[in-house]
Amino acid sequence: MLEVCGVQKKFRKRLGKRKFLEFYADDDISFCVPEGEIFGIIGPNGAGKTTLLRMLSGIMEPESGSILVDERNYLEHSIEIKKKIAFLSGNTKLYKDISPIELLRMCGEYYEVDASILENRIEEIMKRFDMKDFAYQKIGTLSTGQYQRVSIARCLVHDPKYYILDEATSGLDVISSKVILDFIKEEKMRGKGIVYSTHYMEEAASICDKIMMLNHGRVVVIGSVEEIKKKSGMNNLRDAFFALIGDDDFNA
Repeated sequence: MLEVCGVQKKFRKRLGKRKFLEFYADDDISFCVPEGEIFGIIGPNGAGKTTLLRMLSGIMEPESGSILVDERNYLEHSIEIKKKIAFLSGNTKLYKDISPIELLRMCGEYYEVDASILENRIEEIMKRFDMKDFAYQKIGTLSTGQYQRVSIARCLVHDPKYYILDEATSGLDVISSKVILDFIKEEKMRGKGIVYSTHYMEEAASICDKIMMLNHGRVVVIGSVEEIKKKSGMNNLRDAFFALIGDDDFNA
């Protein structure tokens, strides 16, 4: 289980030569994600989503509070934890001058996947994401949809227990989005815990077991889609979002 308890992250913004503004990107955030659950995170730009995901993945340390992965913390068990997770950020960059299959082999070696099973695992991943037609092309020549499939495929090589996904379908066409969303639902059925940040309300409503709304670094609400609709008095997640967060914050 992923457990987040009272997490805070503070930054300093320079306002002038000697003036600084301190603010919390995330402030007193708590939730848990058991195995076999998709936990959605939605909120306007600047709500603290990406900072939170970076702390979950061990890239950033919280100012206070705790993050546990299977009752282990990053301070004492960083390598063990990182072998259990896969992190896809909204601005993940891949090596442009190698092919997808070379990248997957490199990732397998990095995570110390046994050589006797690595090639079979790569073959399964290539088939799952329909990558065979561009398996040997340079990554720099791929379309946006192909590039994103490769980016997510490299997360699967070490068969992680938890996925932390930031805007996984952003900017993709319908077909590429479906491939990725089907993969997420399949991994849930395999018992994986998934944290999924998205701007697409309909997407969140269709695949997430629970959703957390963030605004200005604080939790607005956590619950199922039905619970959130009931709390807001609205008939769909998009209207519930605007009712609970407000149009002005979303457009800011």
